[in-house]
Amino acid sequence: MKKLQAIRGMNDLLPDEAPLWQYLENTIAELLSSYGYREIRFPIMEQTQLFQRGIGDVTDIVEKEMYTFEDRNGESVTLRPEGTASCVRACDEHNLLYDRAVLTQKLWYYGPMFRYEKPQKGRLRQFHQFGVEAFGYAGPDIDVELLLMTARLWQLLGVADAVELQLNCLGNAAERQQHREALIAFLEKSQDQLDEDSRRRLHKNPLRIFDSKVESTQALLRDAPDLSAYLGAESRAHFDALRSLLDGVGLKYTLNPRLVRGLDYYNLNVFEWVTDKLGAQGTVCAGGRYDGLVEQLGGQRTPAVGFGLGVERLALLVQELNVVPGEIFQALDVYVIAEQNEYSAALQLVERLRDELPYLRMQLHSGGGSFRSQMKKADKSGASLALILGEDECRNSEVSVKFLREQRDQLTVKQEQIQQLIQQEC
Repeated sequence: MKKLQAIRGMNDLLPDEAPLWQYLENTIAELLSSYGYREIRFPIMEQTQLFQRGIGDVTDIVEKEMYTFEDRNGESVTLRPEGTASCVRACDEHNLLYDRAVLTQKLWYYGPMFRYEKPQKGRLRQFHQFGVEAFGYAGPDIDVELLLMTARLWQLLGVADAVELQLNCLGNAAERQQHREALIAFLEKSQDQLDEDSRRRLHKNPLRIFDSKVESTQALLRDAPDLSAYLGAESRAHFDALRSLLDGVGLKYTLNPRLVRGLDYYNLNVFEWVTDKLGAQGTVCAGGRYDGLVEQLGGQRTPAVGFGLGVERLALLVQELNVVPGEIFQALDVYVIAEQNEYSAALQLVERLRDELPYLRMQLHSGGGSFRSQMKKADKSGASLALILGEDECRNSEVSVKFLREQRDQLTVKQEQIQQLIQQEC
């Protein structure tokens, strides 16, 4: 029979890799909680029209990248390609945005997203993302909070010097439409110089042409109309207020007039945290305002802003910079070895220690084997201590202690003293 393998672009996470992911997940979740953001969870699969209406019919995601199929009732369903539309749907469905006592919401979520893309380093078909959304806040102060929160995360993870904040203002829908028309008119004059993807996008979603990696297309875009020239006073004031607050707290940023997002719902301020340490997949975190999306999906008009943070790329970045704390990979503190006839006594001791030291990472050897083979497994486990219970130890109510990571003499202590010793050593 043909050997079964994972679907291309949908990778396994192996036990040796899991501690890094747990470290990142816990660090991010704790930070978000400290800023007053609460977790929300929603299904991995939604009605297809949610993403068609939310993301936009002419985006690459909807046109080419969604995992869409009909269920047994003949309804079109899609594995979520991003989380914002689902979060808006859940908030609207459960009336989280319209309670007069609570007109704002600060939420976060985490889980797998799915896009049918060409798999490469840092870009998979199943990828994992933290999403953060703030609803009901119209001013740029909440935008600043999100940016400061992510800046604090980079400091916590030791990657602050490797990421750069880029900002742009997309204006409102009318301003973008004026710019869109000017951009199309400009590019039509030289459309034979555009790459194939850009020609396809020209009349559907011309802003996405700025994302092209083709050098000749980028050369043509250097003289393209700048969106900033079409911004009205209100959009400029919002963006200027954002920049003023960032300047006030000393958060550095770069203005990138070519920064656009691949989702149609964005307006006003957008941002990306980028790095040059991961090759082509340099965006680690990105987001912006989407003040019209709640209304677009059937709810009441609600200002909103948020971002998405890819865990795969963040894991690659901390590994590339060699800033992963070594202690997160220590699976065990204590490995317990017992002669076969003393297994029951060892089991009782282990369970007592688990009651007394609930934080302790401890494994009792199972499966039998010689004392020598058990010691090899104890050493390979990464534990600091091996507790040994043989016939002599049990007869005398003692435990032998071997230090697996240090050149120290083996000790024998009374069982009632083992808790204190472990507390001192682990």
